[in-house]
Amino acid sequence: MLETLRDTQPRYADLSKPFIALNAAFASGGALLRVPARAVVEQPVYFIYLSLPGARATFSTPRNLVVVEEGAQASMVECYLGTGTYFTNALTEIRAGGGAVVEHCKIQRESDEAFHISTVWIEQGRDSVVASRNFAFGGALARTEIVARLDQGSECTLNGLYLTDGARHVDTRTTIDHARPHATSHELYKGILDGRSSAVFNGKILVRPDAQKTDAKQTNKNLVLSEEATINTKPQLEIFADDVRCTHGATVGQLDGESIFYLRSRGIGLEEARRMLIEAFAREIIDGVKAAELREYLGRYLWPTR
Repeated sequence: MLETLRDTQPRYADLSKPFIALNAAFASGGALLRVPARAVVEQPVYFIYLSLPGARATFSTPRNLVVVEEGAQASMVECYLGTGTYFTNALTEIRAGGGAVVEHCKIQRESDEAFHISTVWIEQGRDSVVASRNFAFGGALARTEIVARLDQGSECTLNGLYLTDGARHVDTRTTIDHARPHATSHELYKGILDGRSSAVFNGKILVRPDAQKTDAKQTNKNLVLSEEATINTKPQLEIFADDVRCTHGATVGQLDGESIFYLRSRGIGLEEARRMLIEAFAREIIDGVKAAELREYLGRYLWPTR
Protein backbone atom coordinates (compact mmCIF):
# COMPACT_ATOMS: atom_id res chain seq x y z
CA MET A 1 0.00 0.00 0.00
CA LEU A 2 1.46 3.35 -1.07
CA GLU A 3 0.24 6.37 0.89
CA THR A 4 1.17 9.98 1.48
CA LEU A 5 3.55 10.48 4.38
CA ARG A 6 2.43 13.44 6.49
CA ASP A 7 4.65 12.99 9.55
CA THR A 8 7.98 14.63 8.69
CA GLN A 9 9.86 13.34 11.75
CA PRO A 10 12.06 10.26 11.22
CA ARG A 11 10.61 6.99 12.44
CA TYR A 12 13.91 5.11 12.89
CA ALA A 13 16.80 7.33 11.74
CA ASP A 14 19.04 9.15 14.21
CA LEU A 15 17.88 12.76 14.36
CA SER A 16 21.23 13.86 15.82
CA LYS A 17 22.87 13.38 12.41
CA PRO A 18 23.02 16.79 10.68
CA PHE A 19 21.61 15.85 7.27
CA ILE A 20 18.77 13.86 8.85
CA ALA A 21 17.92 16.83 11.06
CA LEU A 22 18.03 19.13 8.02
CA ASN A 23 15.63 16.84 6.17
CA ALA A 24 13.25 16.75 9.14
CA ALA A 25 13.34 20.54 9.46
CA PHE A 26 12.26 21.20 5.87
CA ALA A 27 10.39 18.06 4.78
CA SER A 28 6.75 18.67 3.89
CA GLY A 29 5.74 15.08 3.13
CA GLY A 30 6.82 12.03 1.19
CA ALA A 31 5.82 8.48 0.33
CA LEU A 32 4.85 5.62 2.62
CA LEU A 33 4.99 2.06 1.33
CA ARG A 34 3.53 -0.50 3.72
CA VAL A 35 3.52 -4.20 2.78
CA PRO A 36 1.23 -6.34 5.00
CA ALA A 37 2.51 -9.43 6.76
CA ARG A 38 3.24 -12.41 4.45
CA ALA A 39 2.26 -10.46 1.33
CA VAL A 40 4.41 -10.74 -1.79
CA VAL A 41 4.82 -7.74 -4.11
CA GLU A 42 5.80 -9.22 -7.48
CA GLN A 43 6.93 -6.02 -9.27
CA PRO A 44 9.30 -3.32 -7.97
CA VAL A 45 7.72 -0.14 -6.61
CA TYR A 46 9.34 3.01 -8.08
CA PHE A 47 9.95 6.28 -6.25
CA ILE A 48 11.03 8.77 -8.95
CA TYR A 49 12.13 12.31 -8.10
CA LEU A 50 12.63 14.70 -11.02
CA SER A 51 14.10 18.20 -10.64
CA LEU A 52 13.57 20.65 -13.50
CA PRO A 53 15.27 24.02 -14.04
CA GLY A 54 13.51 27.14 -12.83
CA ALA A 55 14.16 30.82 -12.34
CA ARG A 56 16.38 30.02 -9.36
CA ALA A 57 18.06 27.03 -7.76
CA THR A 58 15.76 24.78 -5.73
CA PHE A 59 16.13 22.89 -2.45
CA SER A 60 14.15 19.65 -2.07
CA THR A 61 13.91 17.35 0.96
CA PRO A 62 12.00 14.18 0.04
CA ARG A 63 11.44 11.50 2.68
CA ASN A 64 10.33 7.92 2.15
CA LEU A 65 9.22 5.35 4.71
CA VAL A 66 9.08 1.67 3.69
CA VAL A 67 7.61 -0.83 6.16
CA VAL A 68 7.68 -4.48 5.09
CA GLU A 69 5.93 -6.48 7.77
CA GLU A 70 6.66 -9.96 9.07
CA GLY A 71 7.24 -12.59 6.38
CA ALA A 72 6.46 -10.21 3.50
CA GLN A 73 8.52 -9.70 0.33
CA ALA A 74 8.97 -6.50 -1.68
CA SER A 75 11.43 -4.53 -3.79
CA MET A 76 11.65 -0.82 -4.48
CA VAL A 77 13.64 1.51 -6.76
CA GLU A 78 14.49 5.02 -5.62
CA CYS A 79 15.53 7.19 -8.58
CA TYR A 80 16.77 10.81 -8.69
CA LEU A 81 16.92 12.65 -12.02
CA GLY A 82 17.17 16.28 -13.04
CA THR A 83 18.63 19.15 -15.02
CA GLY A 84 20.00 22.50 -13.88
CA THR A 85 21.32 23.58 -10.49
CA TYR A 86 19.58 22.40 -7.30
CA PHE A 87 20.19 20.77 -3.91
CA THR A 88 18.55 17.52 -2.85
CA ASN A 89 18.66 16.20 0.74
CA ALA A 90 16.71 12.93 0.88
CA LEU A 91 15.95 10.43 3.64
CA THR A 92 14.65 6.90 3.11
CA GLU A 93 13.83 4.66 6.08
CA ILE A 94 13.30 0.92 5.60
CA ARG A 95 11.91 -1.40 8.26
CA ALA A 96 12.06 -5.12 7.48
CA GLY A 97 9.99 -7.18 9.89
CA GLY A 98 10.89 -10.65 11.12
CA GLY A 99 11.52 -13.01 8.21
CA ALA A 100 10.86 -10.31 5.60
CA VAL A 101 12.77 -10.16 2.29
CA VAL A 102 13.49 -6.69 0.89
CA GLU A 103 15.48 -5.36 -2.07
CA HIS A 104 16.20 -1.64 -2.34
CA CYS A 105 17.89 0.00 -5.34
CA LYS A 106 18.89 3.67 -5.40
CA ILE A 107 19.85 5.28 -8.71
CA GLN A 108 21.31 8.78 -8.64
CA ARG A 109 21.53 10.45 -12.08
CA GLU A 110 21.50 14.08 -11.05
CA SER A 111 22.57 17.02 -13.23
CA ASP A 112 26.29 17.82 -13.44
CA GLU A 113 25.48 21.11 -11.67
CA ALA A 114 23.41 19.52 -8.90
CA PHE A 115 24.24 18.70 -5.29
CA HIS A 116 22.82 15.47 -3.89
CA ILE A 117 22.79 14.35 -0.25
CA SER A 118 20.98 11.16 0.71
CA THR A 119 20.58 8.93 3.76
CA VAL A 120 19.22 5.39 3.69
CA TRP A 121 18.41 3.98 7.13
CA ILE A 122 17.64 0.26 7.39
CA GLU A 123 16.20 -1.50 10.46
CA GLN A 124 16.12 -5.29 10.20
CA GLY A 125 14.00 -7.63 12.26
CA ARG A 126 14.95 -11.14 13.28
CA ASP A 127 15.81 -13.49 10.36
CA SER A 128 15.08 -10.80 7.77
CA VAL A 129 17.00 -10.48 4.49
CA VAL A 130 17.73 -7.05 3.01
CA ALA A 131 19.75 -6.16 -0.10
CA SER A 132 20.49 -2.49 -0.84
CA ARG A 133 22.16 -1.52 -4.13
CA ASN A 134 23.38 2.03 -4.67
CA PHE A 135 24.25 3.47 -8.11
CA ALA A 136 25.81 6.96 -8.19
CA PHE A 137 26.30 8.34 -11.72
CA GLY A 138 25.74 12.10 -11.57
CA GLY A 139 25.90 15.36 -9.65
CA ALA A 140 28.65 17.91 -9.12
CA LEU A 141 28.79 16.59 -5.55
CA ALA A 142 26.94 13.47 -4.43
CA ARG A 143 27.00 12.00 -0.94
CA THR A 144 25.13 8.89 0.15
CA GLU A 145 25.13 7.44 3.66
CA ILE A 146 23.66 4.01 4.33
CA VAL A 147 23.11 2.70 7.86
CA ALA A 148 21.88 -0.88 8.48
CA ARG A 149 21.08 -2.23 11.95
CA LEU A 150 20.82 -6.02 12.12
CA ASP A 151 18.83 -8.19 14.52
CA GLN A 152 19.51 -11.83 15.36
CA GLY A 153 19.84 -14.17 12.39
CA SER A 154 19.34 -11.42 9.83
CA GLU A 155 21.26 -11.03 6.56
CA CYS A 156 22.27 -7.77 4.91
CA THR A 157 23.87 -7.06 1.53
CA LEU A 158 25.16 -3.60 0.65
CA ASN A 159 26.47 -3.31 -2.91
CA GLY A 160 27.17 -0.23 -4.96
CA LEU A 161 28.73 1.25 -8.08
CA TYR A 162 29.90 4.85 -8.47
CA LEU A 163 31.18 6.49 -11.67
CA THR A 164 32.94 9.84 -11.77
CA ASP A 165 34.41 11.98 -14.53
CA GLY A 166 35.16 15.64 -15.19
CA ALA A 167 35.56 17.38 -11.83
CA ARG A 168 32.72 15.57 -10.04
CA HIS A 169 32.97 14.21 -6.51
CA VAL A 170 31.14 11.18 -5.06
CA ASP A 171 31.17 10.37 -1.34
CA THR A 172 29.87 7.02 -0.06
CA ARG A 173 29.62 6.17 3.63
CA THR A 174 28.17 2.95 5.02
CA THR A 175 27.65 1.53 8.50
CA ILE A 176 26.56 -2.03 9.23
CA ASP A 177 25.66 -2.41 12.91
CA HIS A 178 25.72 -6.01 14.11
CA ALA A 179 23.74 -5.60 17.33
CA ARG A 180 22.64 -9.22 17.87
CA PRO A 181 24.21 -12.68 17.32
CA HIS A 182 24.17 -14.94 14.25
CA ALA A 183 23.80 -12.14 11.68
CA THR A 184 25.54 -12.01 8.31
CA SER A 185 26.55 -9.06 6.14
CA HIS A 186 28.17 -8.80 2.72
CA GLU A 187 29.36 -5.51 1.26
CA LEU A 188 30.93 -4.84 -2.14
CA TYR A 189 31.38 -1.36 -3.58
CA LYS A 190 33.12 -0.59 -6.86
CA GLY A 191 34.22 2.74 -8.28
CA ILE A 192 35.29 3.86 -11.77
CA LEU A 193 37.05 7.24 -11.85
CA ASP A 194 38.10 9.33 -14.83
CA GLY A 195 39.13 12.93 -15.62
CA ARG A 196 39.92 15.12 -12.61
CA SER A 197 37.18 13.56 -10.51
CA SER A 198 37.42 12.29 -6.96
CA ALA A 199 35.62 9.83 -4.72
CA VAL A 200 35.52 8.78 -1.08
CA PHE A 201 34.49 5.42 0.33
CA ASN A 202 34.19 5.03 4.11
CA GLY A 203 32.69 1.70 5.15
CA LYS A 204 32.29 0.69 8.79
CA ILE A 205 31.29 -2.64 10.29
CA LEU A 206 30.42 -2.49 14.00
CA VAL A 207 30.16 -5.74 15.95
CA ARG A 208 28.69 -5.16 19.41
CA PRO A 209 29.56 -7.30 22.48
CA ASP A 210 26.37 -9.41 22.24
CA ALA A 211 26.79 -10.09 18.51
CA GLN A 212 28.58 -13.43 18.74
CA LYS A 213 28.77 -15.65 15.62
CA THR A 214 28.79 -12.60 13.35
CA ASP A 215 29.91 -13.22 9.76
CA ALA A 216 30.80 -9.99 7.95
CA LYS A 217 32.74 -9.22 4.77
CA GLN A 218 33.46 -5.81 3.27
CA THR A 219 35.32 -4.99 0.03
CA ASN A 220 35.91 -1.79 -1.93
CA LYS A 221 37.47 -1.98 -5.41
CA ASN A 222 38.38 1.03 -7.54
CA LEU A 223 39.39 1.40 -11.18
CA VAL A 224 41.24 4.65 -11.88
CA LEU A 225 41.32 5.58 -15.59
CA SER A 226 43.11 8.93 -15.35
CA GLU A 227 46.30 10.13 -13.69
CA GLU A 228 44.40 13.10 -12.26
CA ALA A 229 41.54 11.15 -10.67
CA THR A 230 41.79 10.45 -6.92
CA ILE A 231 40.14 7.98 -4.54
CA ASN A 232 40.25 7.92 -0.75
CA THR A 233 39.06 4.61 0.68
CA LYS A 234 38.75 3.54 4.30
CA PRO A 235 37.23 0.14 5.10
CA GLN A 236 36.82 -0.11 8.86
CA LEU A 237 36.11 -2.80 11.45
CA GLU A 238 35.15 -2.22 15.10
CA ILE A 239 34.78 -5.57 16.87
CA PHE A 240 33.74 -5.96 20.51
CA ALA A 241 32.89 -9.69 20.39
CA ASP A 242 35.34 -12.59 20.34
CA ASP A 243 33.54 -15.31 18.36
CA VAL A 244 33.21 -13.68 14.93
CA ARG A 245 34.45 -13.99 11.35
CA CYS A 246 35.07 -10.58 9.77
CA THR A 247 37.17 -9.44 6.80
CA HIS A 248 37.64 -6.13 5.02
CA GLY A 249 39.85 -4.74 2.28
CA ALA A 250 40.27 -2.22 -0.51
CA THR A 251 42.03 -2.14 -3.87
CA VAL A 252 42.93 0.68 -6.28
CA GLY A 253 44.24 -0.08 -9.75
CA GLN A 254 44.24 0.69 -13.47
CA LEU A 255 43.20 -1.32 -16.49
CA ASP A 256 45.40 -4.36 -16.85
CA GLY A 257 47.88 -3.89 -19.71
CA GLU A 258 48.20 -7.62 -20.38
CA SER A 259 44.43 -8.00 -20.73
CA ILE A 260 44.30 -5.11 -23.20
CA PHE A 261 47.19 -6.61 -25.17
CA TYR A 262 45.42 -10.00 -25.25
CA LEU A 263 42.18 -8.47 -26.60
CA ARG A 264 44.00 -6.36 -29.18
CA SER A 265 45.93 -9.42 -30.37
CA ARG A 266 42.50 -10.92 -31.23
CA GLY A 267 41.68 -8.00 -33.52
CA ILE A 268 39.79 -5.85 -31.01
CA GLY A 269 40.49 -2.12 -31.12
CA LEU A 270 41.96 -0.24 -28.17
CA GLU A 271 38.78 1.65 -27.22
CA GLU A 272 36.61 -1.46 -27.52
CA ALA A 273 39.09 -3.43 -25.41
CA ARG A 274 39.00 -0.75 -22.70
CA ARG A 275 35.19 -0.70 -22.80
CA MET A 276 35.00 -4.48 -22.43
CA LEU A 277 37.28 -4.50 -19.38
CA ILE A 278 35.43 -1.61 -17.73
CA GLU A 279 32.08 -3.29 -18.34
CA ALA A 280 33.35 -6.59 -16.91
CA PHE A 281 34.49 -4.70 -13.79
CA ALA A 282 31.06 -3.10 -13.28
CA ARG A 283 28.88 -6.06 -14.28
CA GLU A 284 29.26 -7.85 -10.93
CA ILE A 285 27.25 -5.09 -9.25
CA ILE A 286 24.66 -4.63 -12.00
CA ASP A 287 24.00 -8.35 -12.41
CA GLY A 288 23.04 -8.56 -8.72
CA VAL A 289 19.84 -6.57 -9.37
CA LYS A 290 16.86 -8.95 -9.44
CA ALA A 291 14.58 -7.04 -11.82
CA ALA A 292 15.56 -7.79 -15.44
CA GLU A 293 14.19 -4.48 -16.77
CA LEU A 294 16.30 -2.55 -14.26
CA ARG A 295 19.45 -4.48 -15.18
CA GLU A 296 18.80 -3.69 -18.85
CA TYR A 297 18.19 -0.01 -18.06
CA LEU A 298 21.49 0.27 -16.18
CA GLY A 299 23.36 -1.48 -18.99
CA ARG A 300 21.87 0.79 -21.66
CA TYR A 301 22.68 3.90 -19.66
CA LEU A 302 26.30 2.95 -19.03
CA TRP A 303 27.02 1.52 -22.49
CA PRO A 304 24.52 3.19 -24.89
CA THR A 305 26.43 2.30 -28.09
CA ARG A 306 26.88 -1.35 -27.27
